[in-house]
Formats: sequence, C-alpha cells, structure tokens
Amino acid sequence: MWRIPVVSSSSSCLLSALKPYLFVCNNKRRFNFNKTRTTTATLMTSVDESDVGISCYISNLPGFRGVLKQRYSDFIVNEVDTDGNVVRLTCLDAPPEDVSVVEPAETKVSDQTNKSHDVEIELFRSLAGDTDAERLEALIGQITSGNSEDSISPIVLSANSDKSHRTAIHNFFKENLKFLVTDTVDGPDASSKCIRVRLNSGGKNSGGRNSKKRKERGDKPFDSRGSENWSEHVGKFLRFHLYKENKDTQEALGLIAKMLGIQPRSFGFAGTKDKRAVSTQRVTVFKQHASRLAALNKRLFGIQVGDFCYVKDGLMLGQLQGNRFTVTLRGVVADSEDVIKAAANSLGRHGFINYFGLQRFGSGSVPTHLMGATLFRGEWKTAVSMILDPREGDILLLFLLHRESFICLLSQVVREYYKETEDIDGTLRKLPRYLVAERSILQCLKKCPGNYLQALKAIPRTLRMMYVHSYQSYLWNHAASVRVQKYGIEQVVVGDLVYCKGDDTEKVMVGVNSEFEDDDCNETDDGNTLDEVLGTDLPEEKHKLVKTVTAEDINAGNYTIDDVILPMPGSRVIYPMNDVANVYHDLAKKDAINLTESVHNIKEFSITSMTGSYRRVFQKPMDFEWELLRYTDGNKPLAETDLDIIAKARPVDVVKEPESTNGNEEKDLVDCTKQSESDKNDIEHSTDNNQADCGREVGVTQVESLHGSNSQESQLALKLGLTLPSSCYATMAIRELLKTSTSTFPCTDEFDPIESQISGCLPQDVKLVITLLLVEI
Repeated sequence: MWRIPVVSSSSSCLLSALKPYLFVCNNKRRFNFNKTRTTTATLMTSVDESDVGISCYISNLPGFRGVLKQRYSDFIVNEVDTDGNVVRLTCLDAPPEDVSVVEPAETKVSDQTNKSHDVEIELFRSLAGDTDAERLEALIGQITSGNSEDSISPIVLSANSDKSHRTAIHNFFKENLKFLVTDTVDGPDASSKCIRVRLNSGGKNSGGRNSKKRKERGDKPFDSRGSENWSEHVGKFLRFHLYKENKDTQEALGLIAKMLGIQPRSFGFAGTKDKRAVSTQRVTVFKQHASRLAALNKRLFGIQVGDFCYVKDGLMLGQLQGNRFTVTLRGVVADSEDVIKAAANSLGRHGFINYFGLQRFGSGSVPTHLMGATLFRGEWKTAVSMILDPREGDILLLFLLHRESFICLLSQVVREYYKETEDIDGTLRKLPRYLVAERSILQCLKKCPGNYLQALKAIPRTLRMMYVHSYQSYLWNHAASVRVQKYGIEQVVVGDLVYCKGDDTEKVMVGVNSEFEDDDCNETDDGNTLDEVLGTDLPEEKHKLVKTVTAEDINAGNYTIDDVILPMPGSRVIYPMNDVANVYHDLAKKDAINLTESVHNIKEFSITSMTGSYRRVFQKPMDFEWELLRYTDGNKPLAETDLDIIAKARPVDVVKEPESTNGNEEKDLVDCTKQSESDKNDIEHSTDNNQADCGREVGVTQVESLHGSNSQESQLALKLGLTLPSSCYATMAIRELLKTSTSTFPCTDEFDPIESQISGCLPQDVKLVITLLLVEI
C-alpha cells in the first residue's frame, strides 16, 4: 500500500515548498494515496490496444513473461541507410582537415580598398543605372579616402519591386565588392523594397541581425547556418553519426546546436529515434567543420558524435530503409525454454501483424486519434480545450515510484490553474518547457483572443500533423484486425489490395502510392517522446502501383499473404473490394467524419486533402537472430553498444558523478566514454563494460537496492536482433512474441538523476524534498 514517507526534521520543513505542486489551487480535489502498484500501472496508461484496433496475433503459440527496457541498453536502435548499411558509431575523432576544407584567411578591408574600382562601378552602372552607380561611387570614395568608419554612412539604392533584379544586385556585391555588404529594407510603398549598402567592417554602422556578436566574429558576415567562407570543392554538409542514450533526436540536436551557436534547423536527419533507448543515426549539418563537433564529445553527456565526412546534400525525413534493433528481454519466465524457443522461431518465420503501436496514439490521457477526429470535424475550440483542459487520467503523486509521473503532476497543476483563472500570462510563467503544444496555443491566444484555429496552427507542424496521422493509423489498425479475423493469415483473397508485379503494372493505372508523409516527426504528447521509431514506407514502394486481387491472380499464384496491403485513408487511395473496406467508412461515420467529403477548407486538417498511402499488413523481421542468456546482476548490460566497442580500443578512466546539475546543461556535461574497470566480467555471454549507461546508474542502483532488486539468483534473458522497415514498430514484434498487450507491458525504466528530470521546473529546495522522498521509499 502507498504511504507518505517520514522524512527527517531537517527536511520536513521543506515539505511545505512542495505543497503548491502537490495540491491544485482550489483545494477541491483530494488524492487517495492508498493505491496498489497494480492499480497505479493501470491508471498510468490512457489507451488500451483494443481502443485503437490492436486485437489479433499471427500464431496461436503460448506467450511468456519478460521485462522490456529495464536498462536503456536493453533497447538498441541502429539506423539502416538507403543503401542498406547499418549505421554505427565507429570513430569519435575528426579526420585530418583537408586544406580545401579550411576556411580561407580573410582579406583585410584595407587590401580591398587600396585599388581602383572603376571597372566594378561601370559594371554596376549597367546593372542598376546611373543614379545608383553614382551613389556607389560616392560611398567607395569615402572609404578609399581614409575617412573613419563612424563617418561612413550606408547608401540606399532606388526602390525596386523586382525580386530577381534585387537578387542580382546582392550577388554583384558578393562577387565583386566583398568589402561591402547588402541587405533589404522597406521601400516607399508596400510593393517595393530597397537595397542598403554598407561597409563590412564590424563597426557601429554594421547594424543588422545579431550585431551584438559582431565584435566576437570580426568582419565575418552573419550566417545562422554556418560559415560563409567555404571551398567550392567540398560538400557543404558535414555528415556524422549521432549516438545518444535516453534522449530524443530533437533534444540531442538542440543541445549540440546550442553548443555550436547555430540554429537547430541547420541539422537534417532521416527519422527520429527512441528516447528510452541507445540509438545511432546519420545526421547532416550545414557548413560546419568536423573538428568543431568532435571537440564536443568531451563535454557531452549521453551523446557522442563521430564518423565524419563532407557531402553535397543534407538528409531529409524518410531517407532511410529502416532500423536495426537489438532488444533484450530480462526476467523471462515461461513454462519451459521450449516455449520461448518456439515463439522466437515462429516470429522469425511468420512475422507479426504490422500494427501502429500504442506510441502512435500518445502517452497522455487524451489519445491523439481523438484529437485528429476533432480536427477533421473542424471543431477548433473543442480541440484547443482537449489540449489545455485538466486531464482526469493524469495521476499526480506517482513520481514516488516512476520518474515520468512527476511530469503528470506539473502538467495537471498548470492545467487546473488555467481552467480556473484563464490567466494566460500566469499560466505561461508556470508552464513547463516540455509542454510545447500548450505553450504555442497560449502564446497565440494571448495575441489573438478567441482565434482557436490560428492557435492550433501555432503548434509546430510536425506535432500538429501527428494528430491527423494518428487518426489515419486508428482506422488502419481496425481494418487490419478485421482482415485477419475474416480472412485469416494463410492466403490472399479476392478483393485484397497488393502492389503490382510484372505485367500487372501495364494493366493497372490507379492507386499510386504518392504520399510521403512526415511520419518521422518527433511525435510527442505532453512532451514525452514516444518510444518507437516511426517512418514512411520504403522508398522503392513509395511510387508503386496498386491493384485489386482477382480470382485469376489467385489461380495463377501471383501473390501471397505477405503481399497484402491496406490503405491509409486519403484522396488518392483505393480501398479493398471486400468487407474490409466497410471498416474505414463505418468507423469514420461513428466519428461524424466523411472520408470523401470535408466539412471545412483547412487543408492540413482535411482528410480529403491528404493523398493517402499504403502499408503492408504482415511484416517479417529481416536478418532475425536470437539467443537465450543467463545473468545474475540486473544492473549489468547484456548487449554491446557502439560506444562499448569503441571503448575496448581506448584506455578508460574513472570519473566521479557530478553532485548536482543546477539546471546548467553545459557546465555539468560529462564524458560518457569513461568508465570504471569494476564493471567488467560480471555477466555470462555479455559485454565487458557499460559506457552506454555510464553516468546514469548511481540513482538506479540506490533505488533498486532499496527494493531488493539486486538478487544474485540466476535469471533468464532473451536477446533479439532484427531489422525492420522504417514504418514498423518493434514493440508489435515483441507483442507477438510475448502474447501480451503492450498497454500492460512489464516495462521498467531506469531512474534518471532527479535533477536532470526536474531541473529548471522547480526550486532547489523542492528538488531536495523529492530526492528525500525517493530515498525514503
């Protein structure tokens, strides 16, 4: 049973600091602490598999029990690039800088101005006319005459409404008069613009964006994406491999961008990766040197970068084949080992139903597919309320056992405050930074009261599109279950949809899979990054033609059950010519949605404006392998990460865990490549050390030991290796294996250092109280 721990007198006085976060403002709510662990686990889950159409299995074999993600290194994800190569971190060092990569030394202004510019002025006269040429000549005359920079004023050229002509003028100065810089200012009327020309000296007249930092960078022009001085013979993008643990992709790149002093949008990547995992993926950044990024490795905590090379093009979402998973299920309990072996072999031979996992539908108490249905109906005010209103399913005080629950506490208190007061400014001050959608909506409502549609559009696009994509996935899951229930898993039937093969492509001219959805977005709900790799169909399938299976196809044996696909609803898809098609329309009708007509003209929230796509119903894991392991210490790794392999060839040092982070990420970053030798040789069939989880195990060990989890009894683990296309969920493969609903997976996550979870959200004394409560429990 739950109990309030007794804290020492020295800390009891601090408990009052926690009260504003424990109880809602009006004190009308009271929370029952007498909850069992089972009830708690149930309440923490907002969506059940049956709610979103996940109801079938392929095999009838019995399942077994196992713990998923007891450690972050129990779930390892390596991206598979478009050429089929598994992306791994193999080298942390920058390559020797080629001479052509190094930025050329800057030419002094005096060297540029101590010569005649008659030729350039005449060229400019032919481009801009006599009046502007005379203004330019006068400006150059002031510069060459030795006047002080303070006395040299910028010139403004004649108004110009032709954008292409203005671009030509900008390029002229970049190519011919590099000691001058240009920008665009408003013209005398709304339809025209003027070009301003000034000395590029970093002096008082420089002005412009980011002028406060000009002194630091000298005369270099400002470019938020990277260096202006870059050799034409070198690719403009630096490609590198990003290794991370317990961080989502956006979070990791945001930190790197901050340390480099560039914008996060400078990075490109093919897809987001799990947060509660150890993952490696390819990333590109515009005009950055490998040496700068490699130097960050000593300061980064839980993140490493390496394997640098320069390329011509940056990565975009969807430019991957899939992901290689190394999954370790711990604490496996079955009637016999034969049950485990039979289940693993069946998964390899027959695969699993390719459902969209529960991660697709959010981790909050308001499922994202319900939000999507609301948007499709055009109910903007209701949609805003669903995001901002208090959520009855959020449990407040469960941070005592689960680190994520404290997020529920903060979000619930802030939602209650806004509901009662409608104080936007006060809510924004209290609102945690991770509540991205809520913050975006409130900031817009502050500027445009009552404009709920505009407020929804203020949410970052990848996040708001997650809602509508989630509804498509909801319909697809239900259709897939009906397909399995009515027609089985053995063979293709008349009316099924398949990708065309061979001569069929000449007969069928409908159903082109032209959609390239942003499924690789960082899909979040309440700021909690989802635990799965999302993606689009494989590139080679994106433009395949689709046909309906006929009796002739079945008799000829042209298609098998593995070829069956189902549509993601949209305007350019066709539906099966059997009973499965009714599922889409019947479910949508219950939600007051018409799949062929829209009730509003907002394209991004209209299902008829989405082209749609297709998805295979059954998926077999590629390069599948598995093994059973015995272990005695649950705190030791059972799989090697990329960093483990690198560490074998490097000397290792002992580092002390920082005592506190004080909310300052950059000051307290630790080199995660260093590890104590004492972690070695403790596991059968395992790795030598655990760099992937270094720096995160102190809090885990203390808490687990209090619960008596460090048993020395031998336990069984199942280690899986499998490659899946980017649109597949590894949790659905594990579900088929265990025959256990993922909504009740016995999945445990390691405790992070408390400061890293609540830093920046609570006062220091409150952090101390929570730490004491955790230790007491």
